[in-house]
Amino acid sequence: MERVEKFLKDAGTYYLATADKDQPRVRPFGTINNFEGRLYIQTGKSKDVSKQIHANPKVEICACTGPEWLRISATLVEDDRREARQAMLDAYPSLQGMYSADDGNTEVFYLKDATATFSSFTAAPEVVTF
Repeated sequence: MERVEKFLKDAGTYYLATADKDQPRVRPFGTINNFEGRLYIQTGKSKDVSKQIHANPKVEICACTGPEWLRISATLVEDDRREARQAMLDAYPSLQGMYSADDGNTEVFYLKDATATFSSFTAAPEVVTF
């Protein structure tokens, strides 16, 4: 899991795919935080991505750094604890201008049953689960 976190942080931007009924939706994300041994992402409840995650929590994430890429399949689980929201905001101070732990909009999800595949054009894929 630490290798996945490092890869996503090094990439800076990763792409989260959700389902909107029968239509896939992909958008850039940048938050990833290890809190209590789980990897978390953050969004706002008012966004379409939040509604899509709540309707179908199975997602995929894709990120690239140089000649390598990472794909993650996971189920997102909302953690409604204030401590989890605040930990994310502490890890990303730039978000504090738009979000707060008590604003009723900020939400965080952790990756559950995740399968991460590290790939490149020059090496065999490596798969890790967490």
